[in-house]
Amino acid sequence: MNPHSLLVSLSQATSFAKPWGVIRKYFHSCISMKHKIFIILLLLSSINLFSQTLCRTDILNGEKIIPENQLIDFKEYDFSNLWLKTENNSIYGVIGDDNQRILMKILSAKKDNNNPFEYFILGKSSVKGNICDFTGKITIQKIQKSERTKFGIDDEFNNHSKTHGLLIAKYEFFESKDQKHSGTFNGELKTKWFLDKNYQVKYDNINAHSDGYFNNAFVGIWKMYNSNTEKKCNWGDYRVPNIDCDFDIGVGEFNVSEKYWNKGWLDIALNNKMPNGAIVEPKANKAGRAWWQ
Repeated sequence: MNPHSLLVSLSQATSFAKPWGVIRKYFHSCISMKHKIFIILLLLSSINLFSQTLCRTDILNGEKIIPENQLIDFKEYDFSNLWLKTENNSIYGVIGDDNQRILMKILSAKKDNNNPFEYFILGKSSVKGNICDFTGKITIQKIQKSERTKFGIDDEFNNHSKTHGLLIAKYEFFESKDQKHSGTFNGELKTKWFLDKNYQVKYDNINAHSDGYFNNAFVGIWKMYNSNTEKKCNWGDYRVPNIDCDFDIGVGEFNVSEKYWNKGWLDIALNNKMPNGAIVEPKANKAGRAWWQ
């Protein structure tokens, strides 16, 4: 297909008829054939970039959910322990389009006595060693039950739970304005939970052995105070949710593509002992205080 035909096809494939018409007219009037080809390739590259698919988007991992919002039925339950359960070394997050690593730690979650669906949050964030305190809230907006058919390996947990489900909430966290490079986190949170035999809320790790398992998926943005700077910021338990498909190349466990190692992910490569021999694990790694302490 010659450049003119390709350009016509592109213009027909989009609803933006007038802008494409202007582009075609400009091409024919004053741009050489060589430049036309270059710009067409650039446009195709841009289209491919914006249509890039995301992975780790299905927190239910194929499990069916009942559409009905049963929020009111669960107003007496306390879900705060769900966000304090996971060890911090299994919580992974990114900030910005280059997937720079961010560390997130929720230190405290308390249910509001006056609002059964709101929880007060205290925590800390860290990017490239810059640590900020944050406060805020998680507000549950939807609670749905799931139709579970798998209960661990060989259904070993089949009799351990009564009800399984998903909660969807919005979160708003505010870093201290007195600290460097601070801002706000806003977005949507999805958390899987279940009720045990005593009808107590439990963190849902029943199918944690599954390759696609992750939980506590925070998906949103970070915005710097007094600035227009705004970055994507996603984090979750065991996997980064809604992430570029070339980022997490792990199947059975979290693993980061080599192109992102210099964005704070080198220790993941060390932990997974990459087989190419390019990384040598240190002989000693003395334990110290956790970064949030």
